[in-house]
Amino acid sequence: MVIPVDLGSRSYRIVVESGALDTVGARLAELGVGKHTALVSDAAILRLYGKTVARSLESAGFAVATVEVPEGEPAKTLAVAARCWDALLAARLDRTSTVLALGGGAVGDVAGFVAATYMRGVNVVQLPTTVLAQVDASIGGKTAIDHPAAKNLIGAFHQPRLVLVDPAVVRSLPEREFRSGLAEIVKHGIVLDADYFAEVERDAAPLCARDLPVVERIIGGSCRLKAGVVARDERESELRHVLNYGHTIGHALESVTGYTRFAHGEAVALGIVAEARLALRLGVASEETVLRQERLLAAVGLPVRASGLDASAILAAITRDKKARDGRVPFVLAPKIGAFQLTYDVDPDAIRAALRELATEAC
Repeated sequence: MVIPVDLGSRSYRIVVESGALDTVGARLAELGVGKHTALVSDAAILRLYGKTVARSLESAGFAVATVEVPEGEPAKTLAVAARCWDALLAARLDRTSTVLALGGGAVGDVAGFVAATYMRGVNVVQLPTTVLAQVDASIGGKTAIDHPAAKNLIGAFHQPRLVLVDPAVVRSLPEREFRSGLAEIVKHGIVLDADYFAEVERDAAPLCARDLPVVERIIGGSCRLKAGVVARDERESELRHVLNYGHTIGHALESVTGYTRFAHGEAVALGIVAEARLALRLGVASEETVLRQERLLAAVGLPVRASGLDASAILAAITRDKKARDGRVPFVLAPKIGAFQLTYDVDPDAIRAALRELATEAC
């Protein structure tokens, strides 16, 4: 499956195809870029797929410098970005060169940020190896590193030249990491496409069993939905806020727990539940709309309840949300499956009540 992302001179393709990592060299050569490349990844992913990607690049005539970064969120720091800039300089990358991000969302974020800022911007190709990165983080050009006050606070929009999604690699993911990525798939269905949501409901069991044709079809569908949003709103002026469903509270949960208690998708799943409950409390959504979301999240093995949350700290973190405008934080709410609306000036007491419901027994 080839999905175009139509952004004028910044347009690119998302290729969703089992075995796609073997083709990266030939596909990069088609873009007419310079021959120097930097492959940015972490140690675990390099052991699994580094040789495959490097061999494909070298067979197409590219020189490859490997740049290793830490696993997970620890990669997204200014110190790590600085080490990457040093490595790119040492490898003689210039403005025609390409940075390739091989890994999950954290690798894609820091490698994309490095590519966006090195020599004021060089080519970047995203090679996502987690479900989360394949359906969300690798698409749309959002790059970032973290700040102690908030996740993804320092960053830039820098569109990739190509996104190459190999669904077969998700079979190597640990179970928790695989299921974490499914939160973004569920999110896309909730706010963008009721038929797609129903498809994920129907195929939840084979999806969780990692049946490859099902995984490829569902991931491809999710990529298609995100590509459509990015093409209509490249720089998150309004429509693209829809992709933050579950993230306003989810990011706050991650922040107040030091990014250690929840995987990103787990925090997003809890954010979806809380924001769905908030919609119910505000009279925006019906109870059945809320329950369908919770049932599907639970069916794919994601948490729908959590205890011991500090509501005051979460509210404080929400006020630092980078999507705020003049201190007003937009909440994405789902009035029904397949639809969304933006709501500002939400009563903090309503948010507190929704957070309290996360600690109640699931239906």
